[in-house]
Amino acid sequence: MNDANPVTTVWHLVARFATSLPPSPPSVADELWVDQRLSSGERALWVQLSNQDRRHSVAVARRFVTERPDATRAEIAGAILHDVGKIDCGLGTFGRVVATLVGARGPRSFHSYHDHEEIGAEMARRAGSEVETVELIAQRGPAFDALEASDHA
Repeated sequence: MNDANPVTTVWHLVARFATSLPPSPPSVADELWVDQRLSSGERALWVQLSNQDRRHSVAVARRFVTERPDATRAEIAGAILHDVGKIDCGLGTFGRVVATLVGARGPRSFHSYHDHEEIGAEMARRAGSEVETVELIAQRGPAFDALEASDHA
């Protein structure tokens, strides 16, 4: 959340917390939508995310496609996988709340949570993702503004 308005940031965090509580998986339609847009290596990463994170990733990616209708497959994959680095931190919803409030201080998991973009970009690179995908996960590239807007909508 680079230069976001503090009220917008708080609202985004509250909304994200509320949608993180139900443990239900993404819908079958959402699973199929993702399957059509990820390589097998990318999908192997995506399925490691929690149900809550997978639901969030689909919602963000669908908004991203609306925001950027000419997005490439690689960019859409980056939108779907934008939070994949959170696998490394191993924190659940409440741990993430604490990490958000405390910052990167404290346990390694808090550092990983706050560095999830770079961690996720490296995971995607190792999974064989295209450069555009890796860059978008790392919060770089021409599609990043659309991803950021989609993530904070």
